[in-house]
Amino acid sequence: MLKTLILALIIIIGLAMPGGSLLAQTPEDEDMFADLPEEGDLPFDDHGQELYMEEDPDYEEHYYRARVLNVDETKVDEQEYFTTVEQEILVELTSGPFAGKEISILNIFFEGDPVYDFILEEGQEVIVVTLGPEGDFERAHVQDLARDRGVYYLLGVFALVLLLVGRLKGLKTLVTLAVTIFLVFQFLLPLLLLGYSPIPLAVVMASLAITFTLFVIGGLNMKSLVATLGTISGVIVAGLMAFWAGSISSLTGFGTHEAQMLYFLDQNIDFRGLLFAGIIIGSLGAITDIGMSVASAAAEIRQADPDITDRELFKRSLNVGQDIMGTMANTLIMAYVGAATPMLLLVMGYEMDWLKIINMDIIATEFVRGAAGSIGLITAVPITAFLAGRLMVRRH
Repeated sequence: MLKTLILALIIIIGLAMPGGSLLAQTPEDEDMFADLPEEGDLPFDDHGQELYMEEDPDYEEHYYRARVLNVDETKVDEQEYFTTVEQEILVELTSGPFAGKEISILNIFFEGDPVYDFILEEGQEVIVVTLGPEGDFERAHVQDLARDRGVYYLLGVFALVLLLVGRLKGLKTLVTLAVTIFLVFQFLLPLLLLGYSPIPLAVVMASLAITFTLFVIGGLNMKSLVATLGTISGVIVAGLMAFWAGSISSLTGFGTHEAQMLYFLDQNIDFRGLLFAGIIIGSLGAITDIGMSVASAAAEIRQADPDITDRELFKRSLNVGQDIMGTMANTLIMAYVGAATPMLLLVMGYEMDWLKIINMDIIATEFVRGAAGSIGLITAVPITAFLAGRLMVRRH
């Protein structure tokens, strides 16, 4: 029932948009894909290992956690421009049906290359992948270092701190976080892969997440309603600004390596729409914070002065929002800058001309992302304050 309702909302919004189709692509979108390489032009994966064709009947991938028991550097091959090192390692599988089995693996890497390769040491936990039927370890290699335990430990500390400090509110926060993650992985991402228009899909998902989160945290009251409406308004403004600026700037949606890799999936994905949807989702957290902050302040002001007029409540709520607005906009921008720091260093390191920098797709995308989110955040302040004045004050 819930899934049917969500799909209905998405279809209604999508049909109301220009073009009237959730799956429609413009001629510009078709031209956008014309210069991209064909899938057959990518013969290697991230580790430089030859890709096995899916037509191979023996092609299967099986992943296992393992621990390095012994390392023996058997060969060092020094070339003119690089040096390759072969490590013969003995690992013990620690997960799956073959836990306890010891296998030998040859780990080959370029010396001094920290990007794709890694030097293994005794005692390290690694992820081993085998190519072929399960139980066939002839084509086995180390896929990566095992990093998940650190992630799980940190998430556990996060949940514990949230419960200790927030108590019941902390528990509610965990519940709303779980529901948001559920919406993203069970609805947003699968529907994007099916080819649904990303912008209305992101708006519907954001609205559902906002509504559930704010009403659970704030309770079923006027404060939560005001915060929800103000936040949704700010998110929609952020999406509209991103769409407008992105259209003027002719953003392609291929500004990141991940987006370029998505092109080779056998899926009908609107990449420009995906970019704008990402901006909507990315700005959601900051706009939700400021929406609830303004609504909570208005509720406290209203409780302290029951006879306050709607105009005065609007003015006081706006004053509170203006104080919060500066720090929240700065937080949003710094979040984008932090994610883009390696790219910014790369641009500065090569001392590129400003005209070239600002016209690069990836740079323009980050500017639009940060500015659109900030505009949505800023507009959420007066909208929430206005709604507080109209909905929280008693009418005589």
